[in-house]
Amino acid sequence: MDLTIASAIKDSYELLPPQIKVAACWLVDHPTEVALLSMREQARRAGVPPVTLTRLARCLGFAGFAELKKVFADNIRELPKSLVERSEEYPGQPQAEGDGALICDTIKALLGHLSELAQPSAIAKLTAAADLMVESRHIFCIGLRSSFPPAHLMHYVGSLLGSPTILIDGIGGTANDALRSVGPRDAVLAVTVSPYSRYTMQVAKFAVSRGAKLIALTDSEMSPIAKLSEIVIRVQTEMPSVFHTTTPAFVAVECLVELIASKRGSRALEALAANEAHLAAFETYVLQIRRRRDL
Repeated sequence: MDLTIASAIKDSYELLPPQIKVAACWLVDHPTEVALLSMREQARRAGVPPVTLTRLARCLGFAGFAELKKVFADNIRELPKSLVERSEEYPGQPQAEGDGALICDTIKALLGHLSELAQPSAIAKLTAAADLMVESRHIFCIGLRSSFPPAHLMHYVGSLLGSPTILIDGIGGTANDALRSVGPRDAVLAVTVSPYSRYTMQVAKFAVSRGAKLIALTDSEMSPIAKLSEIVIRVQTEMPSVFHTTTPAFVAVECLVELIASKRGSRALEALAANEAHLAAFETYVLQIRRRRDL
């Protein structure tokens, strides 16, 4: 995406009317689709009337949407065959009907979403986030409703690696108590996607006001938590069904814990060994835990 256009959208975003904000988010989050799809199809996917895209283009100083679209088209570069393109070669897909078609469409959507996490810009953000967490005194993790499982995974696996993770889950109404010690030496991983949790936003604002560094796993560069964040890792949620997916958020967290394990090196191995000994003492598992490979 053209960085000048992205900056212009972000700078003027708060001043835009509500419907044009929706269109602006679509442009920022779907640069390839903007370059390739018709205005009518883009409007349908963004959930706005086509005229809204024209109004957005004029707000950005273009005569019409065609001129704005050309900027995006000019920025498309030849990339290696992506996972989503390879998914079109899936042998069962052309013949799929009914339930099979829905399953194939779901897998295809997931492949496309996951391929974005392998792009250089996403890799750089994941690496920066892992570096920040490794250096932090505490890593606070928060995610509510469908965003809770990825946040819990970060807390659980991070703790196995010896990282000082704290889950903000509010058992017994004590969620705010976990934030007593948050400060400049801490990191906060916040997972929130549209329609965005009010409490997650409150936690993020409080932590940032105390000097903590915020890492956001969210579905848009224009989400309300993005402007508070040190690092924004975008995870797409759109699916062919009425439900959104949390799979990309899970994968992003799994990438983070892999990076943290690598960066902690022997300390991570020692923490894993101590945890396995503890579990063995309580005969937690029926089968013996496999030895971990060297990090």
